[in-house]
Amino acid sequence: MKIRNIILYFIGSLAICSCDDMFEPAIENNRTLDVIPKESKYAHGLLMYGYDRLPYITTTQSDVATDDATTNMVNGKAIDAYYYIATGAWSSDSNPLSMWDGCKDGIQHVNLFLTMVDEVEWAPSAVSKQQMFIDRLKGEAFGLRALFYYYLLQAHGGYADDNVLYGVPLLTLPEDVSSDFNQPRATFAACVKQVFADCDSAMALLPFDYADVKTTEGIPAKYLSIGAQVTGFNLVFGDDSRGLMSAKIAEAIKAQTALLAASPAFREQSGVTSAEAATLCANVLKRIGGLNGFDMTGSTWYKNKNQLKPEAAEMPEILWRESRSKDSNQEERNFPPSMYGVGRVNPSQNLVDAFPMRSGRPITDPNSGYDPQNPYANRDPRLDDDIVYNGMQFGAAGNIVITGNYPEDNPDRDKNNGTLDNLNQDNATRTGYYMKKLLRNDVSTTNGFSRQDHIYPRIRYTEIFLAYAEAANDAWGPKADPTGIGFTAYDVIKKIRERAGLATDFMGLPLPEGDAYLEECANDQAKMTDLIRNERRIELCFENKRFWDLRRWLLPIDETVMGISIDRNEETKELTYKVFPVDERKFDSSFQYYGPIPKSEVLKWSNLKQNKGWQLH
Repeated sequence: MKIRNIILYFIGSLAICSCDDMFEPAIENNRTLDVIPKESKYAHGLLMYGYDRLPYITTTQSDVATDDATTNMVNGKAIDAYYYIATGAWSSDSNPLSMWDGCKDGIQHVNLFLTMVDEVEWAPSAVSKQQMFIDRLKGEAFGLRALFYYYLLQAHGGYADDNVLYGVPLLTLPEDVSSDFNQPRATFAACVKQVFADCDSAMALLPFDYADVKTTEGIPAKYLSIGAQVTGFNLVFGDDSRGLMSAKIAEAIKAQTALLAASPAFREQSGVTSAEAATLCANVLKRIGGLNGFDMTGSTWYKNKNQLKPEAAEMPEILWRESRSKDSNQEERNFPPSMYGVGRVNPSQNLVDAFPMRSGRPITDPNSGYDPQNPYANRDPRLDDDIVYNGMQFGAAGNIVITGNYPEDNPDRDKNNGTLDNLNQDNATRTGYYMKKLLRNDVSTTNGFSRQDHIYPRIRYTEIFLAYAEAANDAWGPKADPTGIGFTAYDVIKKIRERAGLATDFMGLPLPEGDAYLEECANDQAKMTDLIRNERRIELCFENKRFWDLRRWLLPIDETVMGISIDRNEETKELTYKVFPVDERKFDSSFQYYGPIPKSEVLKWSNLKQNKGWQLH
């Protein structure tokens, strides 16, 4: 059964279980918590409510508030909320990036569940199944709570006026009408410790993967000793539970939290070093054999057709994902107008410039061979995977997308005109580019958008590999491995660039000089830091990472988004390219590296300190 269906079923059961009998209703039509021990579905619904509050975003949204992209939802249309904050309207009472309500709501339900999970009759007639259910469900709850706190730290952790780095109020028990809601924020370090503790608790109780066993040899001794059988074990820990919180997911959440805490924006008071973060990331990667488990097709998981089919095995690139879905929302939102889409996400020239040449050298390198009048030639193959640019063939029918100013070839549907107010039509690109990554290129638009299988990752292994490379390089340098992990930051980046096809010719054969730029960076820790960050930018573009990465790295957050205007000489047919400004980013680096605590909460509770600088915003 798909996990989303399970969640909907149990949330639904919460709604309808207020009736003892449809035809003979109780005098008081209310459910009270004292019935939960006897009603496992009602109890399980509390945990499923936590799943329903998972904070993952499945579409590209926050990237339009960075230097990687903008949106065409402007000029009197329904303004994109993330674009709105990027252009100066981010405030403590208008924050689409807030995780406060959703994550705290999830924590409340998880905490309530944890107070009663041991008392619920999950399988009262079978001791082994009862204990297995308790262990699994409790482990899920700990893992979910860790995840909620990680997202709260990312969105709301920061320095207050007393120069203390705070997280959020730490709540490990459910609140009720008698609770003191005026709780102070715990320090960031204390919150990290709680996340780590919850992840450890989850890992102690959960399997690393859910899978059916065929014999009792696959059942842990602690359950065999109380009479567990194959059927009962598979009911609790088997294939049907895939997609639920597992030990490997909890381990990955711990690694993500460690990377956040060891980043420049938080490291001074977080209590976590880059060496610790690297080790925790490596623990996740060792489970798949380190670099031996690196998926060489992982960067295009969204269009690896054989892996997207419902009958396909789990995808080697995806550590945790939502259920497969058959929809065309991404395509409808982001296909160019000439293909009946509305082109919402417009990649920036800034991002296009981040893709190196096929040799691996950045386009700013004097030895790269970059030609600004032939800007897409000999570039990193990932550029063709991720971005639709002028003259590219795209879509099931092989349409040629023209974003240049060619009046007879392009009836104003896909082009821009190279000005700040450059919407020729409501759905045209504002930058000269359309997003290609995440889209099924084989979606037909002939008679409406056809439905195709999609995967929405929550955690990708590439993200963890990049996290390891970042932390390991920061701790030990590009090629050092003092703890015997078995691979270095350099090894990871080399593998990622090999997968991308860098330092090869068009036949896929290695260039005589190899990846010379990588070798240069391997001898310079600072250059390797820049390279790792750029690889992360490319590999995770349009996956809602860039907004948070810029902030935790304390890098410039107010870079102007640039676009490309392309004209053609009608006699020679020669193209000329002009870079122009599209959007100014109006972030204030004096305080907006850290997100605000919601204004309404600060006004209600005197003990809740606001992050520095947000008091007047």
